[in-house]
Amino acid sequence: MGAMTPPEATLRAVVVDDEQALASVIGGYLEREGFEVALCHDGSAAVSVLREVDPDVVVLDLGLPGVDGVEICRQLRTFSDCYVVMLTARSDEVDTLIGLSVGADDYMTKPFSPRELMARIRVMLRRPRRATPAGLREVPAEPRNVTVGGLVLDLDAREVQVDGEPVVLTRLEFDVLAALASRPGVVFSRAALIRAVWGEGWVGDEHLVDVHVLHVRRKFGDTAQQQRFVRTLRRAHYRMGPG
Repeated sequence: MGAMTPPEATLRAVVVDDEQALASVIGGYLEREGFEVALCHDGSAAVSVLREVDPDVVVLDLGLPGVDGVEICRQLRTFSDCYVVMLTARSDEVDTLIGLSVGADDYMTKPFSPRELMARIRVMLRRPRRATPAGLREVPAEPRNVTVGGLVLDLDAREVQVDGEPVVLTRLEFDVLAALASRPGVVFSRAALIRAVWGEGWVGDEHLVDVHVLHVRRKFGDTAQQQRFVRTLRRAHYRMGPG
């Protein structure tokens, strides 16, 4: 299995899971992909480890002793925009929604295939970042803004304003919004947004799109009844509103 980036651009990963055998397996796969890997088995120590390592990718278990994965992810987002994959032993949607609402990029339900986890991480690493490590896609230098009513997206700085006020979005929330805003008259299906944001090689639950659209609406102060910016036209179909 080839490395995700050249040796001179080594990425760092932290696996936070109290199942030590599983954490070791995930860590081994990440190391074979060229990552420097740190393992943590205690939720209470996780934030300190994450601050020290400053990872590019975090694989984070939801049900941890001490401090759970939701709280760790919430604290992580105060100092890092690294990619986060949340692991959960429970398949009910509530856990998924809670995990993604605090800034997780993706989730997987145990048991899962480590190969599928690596495939999802590869796709995440192909998305543009504010600071782009060598080997990842570069962001064009020319300024690019998209305006829809009172919404302004700075695609290079990856910043959003609504009615002149800044709104903080996670990386995936921004990517979903940017895909819709780049073609405001086009209706996107779930599958089309998956291709535009996650890429052709992505595997997983397409309902991730619905979750991120819901979070964008809430941050803009919209509701299901008042959809100024992101509109649902039919089941699982979206387009930009007039703002």
